[in-house]
Amino acid sequence: MAKRKLKSSLSNPIYYTTLKTKTPLGLIGIAGSEKGLLKIVFKLAHESQFKSDLIDSYSNKCQKNPTFFDAVAEQLNLYFAGELKKFTCKLDLSQGTPFQQKVWRKLTTIPYGKTRSYRTLAEAIGHPRAFRATGNANGKNPLPLIIPCHRVIRENGGLGGYSCGLPIKRFLLDLESV
Repeated sequence: MAKRKLKSSLSNPIYYTTLKTKTPLGLIGIAGSEKGLLKIVFKLAHESQFKSDLIDSYSNKCQKNPTFFDAVAEQLNLYFAGELKKFTCKLDLSQGTPFQQKVWRKLTTIPYGKTRSYRTLAEAIGHPRAFRATGNANGKNPLPLIIPCHRVIRENGGLGGYSCGLPIKRFLLDLESV
């Protein structure tokens, strides 16, 4: 399947950096533009692979700029230290469909330390029968952790899925004492 290029409205450069964390998340890649964060990826093998994926996904020139992400890095450090309950980063959700964007915005309202079921999330966005589509939108979340899709679980209490892997989902839920 070919990767979808972003809309031409992203005419500004895409900035990126990588951060090493002392968590199971390992090397984290972060990308964004002047409009906000676009992508976060956990457990990267190499920065070069992240840059290559960005170039494949975005038609814009990608530039490494670690200082552009100083505030995000600080918020991530505070989150992992248990001192941050809600991220305040600007987000650029333009790569998602209108339905995905609606799901992602609703995900940001799930409080730290709480979970919701896929069905409850679907009901909250006004599509009570679209819980599978809601789950698929979770899987396409370009900003896991920042947009806390790890807080969505099965109605029976099971973890469900997680695009970053179930061990990371469990780690994040444990970190939040869920």
